[in-house]
Amino acid sequence: MTLKRLGLILLTLVAVFFSGTALLESLQKPQFQSRLELYQADIVLQASSFLPEGSNDGNLQKVSQSIIGTKPLENAIEQYQEVRDSAIANLDKIKNQPQQGGEQPVKQLEKLIPEIDLRLGILLSQHGQTDKALKTWEQLQQRKYISPPVEETAVVLAGIWSNPQRLLPNDEELIKSNLDGWFRFTALTKLYQIEQRKEALATIQVAQQEAASQALSKLAIIVTIPYLTALIGMGLLIFVTIQRFVKGKDSLLSQNADLTWVTPWDWETILQVFVVGFFFMGQIAVPIFLNSLPIPRPLPNARIQALFVLVSYLLVASGSISVLYLSIKPYFPLADDWFRFRLKSRWFLWGFGGYCVGVPIVAIVSLINQQLWQGQGGSNPLLQLVLESRDTLALSIFFSTAAIAAPFFEEILFRGFLLPSLTRYLPVWASIILSALLFATAHLSFSEIIPLTSLGIVLGVVYTRTRNLLAPILLHSLWNSSQILTLFILGSK
Repeated sequence: MTLKRLGLILLTLVAVFFSGTALLESLQKPQFQSRLELYQADIVLQASSFLPEGSNDGNLQKVSQSIIGTKPLENAIEQYQEVRDSAIANLDKIKNQPQQGGEQPVKQLEKLIPEIDLRLGILLSQHGQTDKALKTWEQLQQRKYISPPVEETAVVLAGIWSNPQRLLPNDEELIKSNLDGWFRFTALTKLYQIEQRKEALATIQVAQQEAASQALSKLAIIVTIPYLTALIGMGLLIFVTIQRFVKGKDSLLSQNADLTWVTPWDWETILQVFVVGFFFMGQIAVPIFLNSLPIPRPLPNARIQALFVLVSYLLVASGSISVLYLSIKPYFPLADDWFRFRLKSRWFLWGFGGYCVGVPIVAIVSLINQQLWQGQGGSNPLLQLVLESRDTLALSIFFSTAAIAAPFFEEILFRGFLLPSLTRYLPVWASIILSALLFATAHLSFSEIIPLTSLGIVLGVVYTRTRNLLAPILLHSLWNSSQILTLFILGSK
């Protein structure tokens, strides 16, 4: 065994160990999807307050109801209760197994649970369950990890919904400071009714209608577009499946289905690219370099955070692509079907069609996945940064990272290099599945492995059929762009 091969094997073992450790740690981290569901529930509640002029218009009410649903309040209570129960169970699990948890997940959950209870009480009170709401706020005040502002707000809410009511001098200030959206409007409306402040009540009702109109517009985008895309995708999926059975080897799905690449390198080169290029650059070299820079931590604002993420990603991508180039350079010139970018082909139709097909597939898989992980398993930290960012420039930088840099780099590495290389040892269909699984695992989040594997399979099918990297890059870019757009709409105030 050569010294180079021995070193590569040892580095591979290190990479497996650190990646496995990161995946295990993600088991104790809350899923981003839970917070996302609450954001969407909040917008639905806000939109449900919309009362259009001439509200007797039945068509407008039907359109509004189709977007909001028939029972927005009941659905919101159910969603908040599910996220709350899951958060409490996961917090108990982490505290009972501290060696597998961490300080950061505990802090996140201890911050999330009181915020949920605060809002859940308002939901219950509006549903006619005032006693249950008061009990929720009372139990909230008894939690050891509650912050003073949240505790004081719970006292205020309990006071204005009690019988008799108890008002405090700073009721209005606390409600405005610690509640937002539908919850703030609901609590302030209740307070102004008690205080009989007709002018303030009229003002807030106007503001609520304006906010409700905006929320309805947001929902029309984040619900209607994915719904239409999923319908197109289901139609395409049915079409190509039927065509496969009718036309056989002449069908679209059979195009290049069994055609392997001529791969001049062996497993050692594959490991070298991923272990040295992807793992070493991404997990060791670039982080050490960035940590050595004189940058204040934590990063002071969203713009610097976004720029830091972009620079980090470009450094990792540049290092990985450099290792890839140096590793396969001895085998140049490559066959014509390696790393192909062809503008004159049907790559756009395949990329867009693949995106539409991917939407219903990943959506169904994600629903099953949510039941499996029960709110745990971690998530991509970039998504939370995008959701909470309020800066247009920061969002533009995040968009550049997710919708341009990531698709280009990841498709070259996973579809352009890994998938074809695997066909030296495996059939095309097995290479698609294994490359998709490694693509999902590389995101180091247990909860995302199954959905990202299904997305990776769609990407692999599109690439093997077109033999053109522009098609999966477009699909990947559309996927990430839709996520960023949804997060921007949900997080915007």
